[in-house]
Amino acid sequence: MLKEHQPYILPHLNLPEITIRSIVLGAVLSAILAGANAYLGLFAGMTVSASIPASVISMAILRFFRNSNILENNGVQTAASAGESLAAGVIFTFPALILMQYWSAFNYWETTLISLCGGLLGVLFTIPLRRALIVQQQLQFPEGIATAEVLKTGSTGGKAVKYLLWGSIAGALIKLAEAGFKLWEGIFEKGAIVQQKAFFYFGINLSPALVAVGYIVRLRIAVLVFLGGVISWWIAIPAYIAYNGAAPDADAVALGGQIWNANIRYLGAGAMLTGGLWALFSIRKALSAALAHGISAFKNKADKQNTPRTDLDLSISFILGGIGILVTAIFVIYQREIALVPVSVFMTLVMVVAGFLFSAVAGYMAGLVGSSNNPISGVTIATLLLSSLLLLLFLGSGSAKGPAAAVMIGAVVCCAAAIAGDNMQDLKAGYLLGATPKKQQIMQIIGVVSSAVVLAPVLSLLHTAYGFGAKTPQHPDALVAPQATLMKSVAQGVFGGNLPWLMIGLGILLGAVVIIADIIQEKRGASFRLPVLAVAVGAYLPFELDSAIMLGGIIAWLAEKKTGAAPAASAHSSEEGSQSGLLFASGLITGEALIGIALAIPVAIYGSTDVWALLAHPLSSWVGALALAAVCMGLFMSAGKNN
Repeated sequence: MLKEHQPYILPHLNLPEITIRSIVLGAVLSAILAGANAYLGLFAGMTVSASIPASVISMAILRFFRNSNILENNGVQTAASAGESLAAGVIFTFPALILMQYWSAFNYWETTLISLCGGLLGVLFTIPLRRALIVQQQLQFPEGIATAEVLKTGSTGGKAVKYLLWGSIAGALIKLAEAGFKLWEGIFEKGAIVQQKAFFYFGINLSPALVAVGYIVRLRIAVLVFLGGVISWWIAIPAYIAYNGAAPDADAVALGGQIWNANIRYLGAGAMLTGGLWALFSIRKALSAALAHGISAFKNKADKQNTPRTDLDLSISFILGGIGILVTAIFVIYQREIALVPVSVFMTLVMVVAGFLFSAVAGYMAGLVGSSNNPISGVTIATLLLSSLLLLLFLGSGSAKGPAAAVMIGAVVCCAAAIAGDNMQDLKAGYLLGATPKKQQIMQIIGVVSSAVVLAPVLSLLHTAYGFGAKTPQHPDALVAPQATLMKSVAQGVFGGNLPWLMIGLGILLGAVVIIADIIQEKRGASFRLPVLAVAVGAYLPFELDSAIMLGGIIAWLAEKKTGAAPAASAHSSEEGSQSGLLFASGLITGEALIGIALAIPVAIYGSTDVWALLAHPLSSWVGALALAAVCMGLFMSAGKNN
């Protein structure tokens, strides 16, 4: 049985959620955040989650209007966060077409329409998943919980605000000192190679936001994510070096990173492929029930009229009609680019199946580790592998259009998956707050449209000014575009026959082993389960992210022992939402995300991350570790405090 959920705003209360001001503010923020994150992602290989910053900005602006409300602010953040997510989907894939020299420039209409269609499909694909993942599966969706807490705290005020404020200040100051002022290195890592065979490594990202994510998801998920990192970094990489050896003067940290990027990363991608298929299989009944409910509501208007406001989605006719129009548009675009009708039809079919599959997977993973740490590039790698292999059979290894066709499939799927994860986070926040899902879905569509129209000009500007990939005499400050470079390597590697297939196969096997272990645990009635995607995510992510999340999980466990209650269980109780530890953790995410986006602006203007640097060379990462230790102590001490 599902645990009864009491939303913050009860279903019988009808507050204005979509207003002219919320539409305008959400659209403007979506476009701004899309541009800022597009540059940041191409420059540094990462984007910054925008849900919480958008919530804070919305509350700051709309408070000047007398009749603004919490659900209106939630609508603004729903639209605004779409910009950051769509930017991730675009920058992870589209520059690969430039890097493989299939495109010489970003055509406005093709770029805009592909990203727009992919993003809108991500919204439509996740509508029938809402009940399955949020209501029935009751996944944590850590940033969705944090967003709801920020909005509730901003709405009610009172003493509880101080924990959110303290966390925000701490997260902002550490991010500013590390990424802005360059006072210390942002990653603490040590490694050693003994006798050119034995490899030892440990690293942790000194990010308060990552620790906060671990605190929110709690120890069980944090342990599984860390287990994935252990498999990659403490088992697979040492085994690789033991077998192949290392140069006498090799730097352990650098060598480990090179091996992970070139080989071991594909272990996680293979496990993610298995986990994605299993995740979809696991929720098949809930998904089928959700689809049946939607069709029933479509046929019976009375059922829809009796449905509570907090359980209303966009109609099944709108979903199916929208998917049909978007798929047709994508086929036309594929045909314009590839100019082979059978191939274009095949690409469209693969895109639809992979798009729905990996939208479900991305939504599920967002529920485990949050949208910021949702490895969308891993989902896209799995898509590229599948589509490239199928196209290889269709076109042959000598086709010049094969890699480009695979990337175009991956581009739509990547945009859809990125929006899917973000949409589920937003709908989780709305579920806790008592928002109307239908209205959130409309605001998400508005955010996708407003960000899609600005991303093509941003990409064109960055390509003209800086270039992508390796630095050249013509482009000495070229943007690295790490994910797009990886996508290019995967697509061309399949057709060239030089991918690490052994690692991919081992990853698929790893996923199967974890699934079997989880089934055994289920049959034993054990409380400790092993969701395969949590392990796969950990195997794919850099170890320093896994360990930071693990640290947060440990703090949550210690806080639970201290208070006798689960500190991050607020997803299912209105009373638990006031817990001070959760508010402090939400503040850490808020402060770091706000500064991360703010720092992207001068970086975009001046083309350098050293604009605000106070030191020519950062101090040791030990300084940052001490700062993070102080934050962790504050997080632990805040847990269980009376508000």
